Amino acid sequence: MESRTPAAELPVGRVAGVFGIAGELKCDPSDAGRAVFWAGSELRCERRGESTLVRVAAARAHKGRLLLRLEGVGDAGAAQRYVGAVFYAGRERLPLDAGEFFDCDLVGCAVRDTSGIERGVVEAVEHYPASDMLVVGGHLIPMVGAIVRDVDLAKRRITIDPPAGLLD
Repeated sequence: MESRTPAAELPVGRVAGVFGIAGELKCDPSDAGRAVFWAGSELRCERRGESTLVRVAAARAHKGRLLLRLEGVGDAGAAQRYVGAVFYAGRERLPLDAGEFFDCDLVGCAVRDTSGIERGVVEAVEHYPASDMLVVGGHLIPMVGAIVRDVDLAKRRITIDPPAGLLD
């Protein structure tokens, strides 16, 4: 399997709409991305192929989302152009705890069981309240220590010990 270089930037949030008349944006941040939204933070903003640097003037939590004010955006009309935009931040700015991984690093990894049998490739990562799930060949594999025994991003390989019936 060909190795790849991790993306230098990762998506940290998406603008879902405008909030009020003062130009605030409703942002759905990624879990890791919440850490980069603060007054003064610079982010790359991409919408419809156009990329610009923006600076956050203010950020506050509201009903599970963040409400953002960007420098230079003072009303709902000016904010409207950001709806649908995705914010990006440098990978080095995003905190991960031990045993945590970015979805984009897991997608494409080969999955094999503890006996060495190849089980497929991670197609996606889905997030559920009980645990994150690797999607491999149409099957959901819980990202829990009892099943996922090793994640080797350098070799692009994940070793699992699936219980009977999980991959049937």
